[in-house]
Amino acid sequence: MRRLAIGVLGAAGLLVALVALGPSGPAGAQDDAPGPVDVLQVSGLIDDIVVQSIDEAIGRAVDGGAQALVLQVNSRGSILPRHDIEDLLGRIARAPLPIAIWVGPSGARLYGTPAQLLAVADVTGMAPNARVGHTGVPLDPPGVTVDLGAAESALRSRSLGLTEARELGVFRQRVPDVGIPTIGSMVNALDGYDDDDGRVLETTDERVLDDGTRRRDTTATVRFSKLGLVDQLFHTVASPAVAYLLLLVGLGLLIFEFFTAGVGIAGVIGATSLVLACTGLAALPARGWALAVIVAAMVAFAVDVQVGIPRFWTGVGVVLTIVGSLLLFEPLPGTTLRPSWITLIAGIGGTVLAFVVGMPSMVRSRFATPTIGRDWMIGELGDVVVAVDPDGVVSVGDARWRARTN
Repeated sequence: MRRLAIGVLGAAGLLVALVALGPSGPAGAQDDAPGPVDVLQVSGLIDDIVVQSIDEAIGRAVDGGAQALVLQVNSRGSILPRHDIEDLLGRIARAPLPIAIWVGPSGARLYGTPAQLLAVADVTGMAPNARVGHTGVPLDPPGVTVDLGAAESALRSRSLGLTEARELGVFRQRVPDVGIPTIGSMVNALDGYDDDDGRVLETTDERVLDDGTRRRDTTATVRFSKLGLVDQLFHTVASPAVAYLLLLVGLGLLIFEFFTAGVGIAGVIGATSLVLACTGLAALPARGWALAVIVAAMVAFAVDVQVGIPRFWTGVGVVLTIVGSLLLFEPLPGTTLRPSWITLIAGIGGTVLAFVVGMPSMVRSRFATPTIGRDWMIGELGDVVVAVDPDGVVSVGDARWRARTN
C-alpha cells in the first residue's frame, strides 16, 4: 500500500510538472509577440466629448498594454477655447505611450487649432487627397513646444495637400515620403519608431517568399474604438448644420401642433428636436440675437398661418429667417461654422415652403365651415314633419329642411 501511495503521488507530481511546463513554450512565444495598436476614430468638430474620448482612449491603451495609439482624425476645427486645446496638446505630448495622428481616409480634413496636433504627435501621416491647415496663431501648451517648422506660416492661413505638406516638412522624420492611404498602412508606418524611453515599435514582419520577393505583413493586432451611442448623438447635434436644421424643424412642428387639436406625434418630434437643437447650440458659439431673430420669424409666420393666407407677416418671416440663418454662428479662427449652402437652402427653402403652402392649407381645411349645396336633394324622397301649407318642414337625408309649395 505504501508503494502504491508513493507511485500515485509520484504520478500526480509528474502530471503537475507537465501541466506547469507545457504552457511555458506558448506563453513565451506570446510574450515575444508585439503588443496591439489602438485606433480611435475622431470626426467632426473637436468638443468636450471628443477630448474626453481621447483621454479615455489613452488610458485604455496604457491599461491594455498597447504599443501605441493612433488617432484617425477628420475634423474641420474646434469649438473649444484655446486653453482647452493647449491642455489636450500637452497631454498628448506627455502621454506614456507613442501617439500617432493619421489624417484620413482620403478626402479628410484637419483644420483649425486641432491641426497643431501634428506638431506634438510622435508619428504623423496623411491619406492622399486629404488636407491640413488653417492652424491660426500657434498655441503655447505648458512645457511643450509647438513647432511646425517651415510649414508654420503656410499652415496658418491656408490648407496644404499631401505633396506640398511633405515638401514643407509637415511630416518630417516621422513617416516615409509617400502618402498613407489606409489605417493599415499607418499601423505599418509605426514599425521601427523609437521613442524617448528606448521602446521600439514592432508592427510588421518581413519575410521572403518562394519566388524571392519580400513581403511585409502586419503582425500587431489593431483594436478600433469610437464614440458610444449617446456620446455620438450629443457630438452630432453639436455640429452647426444638424443644430440649425433641428432648430427649424422643432419650431415648425410646434407651431403646426399649436393649430391642430390635441398633442400628437408632430408635437413630440418637434419638442425632441428643439431640445436637441438647444443642446447643440449651447456647445456652439451661437449668437443669441440671431437665435431670437429666427424665433421672431416663426412668430411672424404663425400670424398669417392663423388666417390661412400668406400676407405681410409671411414676408417678414422669410426675411428674418434668412438673416438669422446666415448670422446664427460666430466665426472661429481657422474654422468655418456656418452651415453649407446646401444646408441653408434646405433649411430656408423648407421653412418657407411649409409656411407659405403647407400650413395655410392645413389651417383652411381644419377650421373651414363645411358647406353643401341643394342640388343633391333633387329627386330625393322626404317625410313631412310640419305640414307644408304653403310653408313647412320636411326631413330629407336625416336632416330637417324648410320647405315651400308652389
